[in-house]
Amino acid sequence: MNMNYKQSLTFKRTILYIVMVIFALLAVVPIYLMLINATRSNAQINSGVSFLPGGNTMQNWKNLTSRSFKIWRGFGNSAIIAFFSTVLGVYFSTLTAYGIHVYRFKGRNFLWAFILLVIMIPGTLSFIGFYQFMAKVHLLDSFIPLIVPTIASAGTVLFIKQYMESILSLELIDAGRIDGAGEFLIFNVVILPIMTPALATQCIFAFVGSWNNFMTPFVLLSDQKKYTLPMLVQTLRGDIYRTEYGSIYLGVAVSLLPILVFYAFMSQFIISGITMGSVKE
Repeated sequence: MNMNYKQSLTFKRTILYIVMVIFALLAVVPIYLMLINATRSNAQINSGVSFLPGGNTMQNWKNLTSRSFKIWRGFGNSAIIAFFSTVLGVYFSTLTAYGIHVYRFKGRNFLWAFILLVIMIPGTLSFIGFYQFMAKVHLLDSFIPLIVPTIASAGTVLFIKQYMESILSLELIDAGRIDGAGEFLIFNVVILPIMTPALATQCIFAFVGSWNNFMTPFVLLSDQKKYTLPMLVQTLRGDIYRTEYGSIYLGVAVSLLPILVFYAFMSQFIISGITMGSVKE
């Protein structure tokens, strides 16, 4: 009986590992093929799929940058928007979640219900009104409407609040108050280090979402000098690059590199939640 149980458990684990490998391949292979095609010529790409890199990377890069593709300008614009959107959005969302979780004030339940309601409403429903409002306040063709609205991130508030409920000890806050620390000092010095895993996770989501955002900059920005990298990548589909498939793949690959680097950097902070310096009962 015990032997049959072990065999059954081994079989289930094997099936689970096979399924995990399949899903991993489905996620990795398209990115790998994109990187491979970025090193191949048009003739090689048209000849069929290959898992071996070619030797046409420098020519593809020359074709990409010798025309109207201002890659470094796009990098700079996307970096500015993504950085400030991530920092401001995660910080103020964490501050909001902290206020709702820690303080007991009138209207607290209504505010929390309103935040949950905002999550359920698709953002596209308010996009026309948002555009009209930005036009009235003369903020079109600027980075401000791409950065400031990210401060109100209902999804981030929900995630952070749920994480606080599972890991944050209110006695840490009381101990800080007894020591004479102010509320903002407690939040910045005591709470934020404890929230590092959750903050790292939300930073990844916020950065990737801001970096890959195409529709909002496409509608709000008209000056080509302010184009983000996804907007520039979209221009690769024009007539001037129609036959330069290797250059198109290289442009897409370059646009993904910051995401991979940022994820590799932030993932080291995503660890099991441990309340450092917690108060002993």
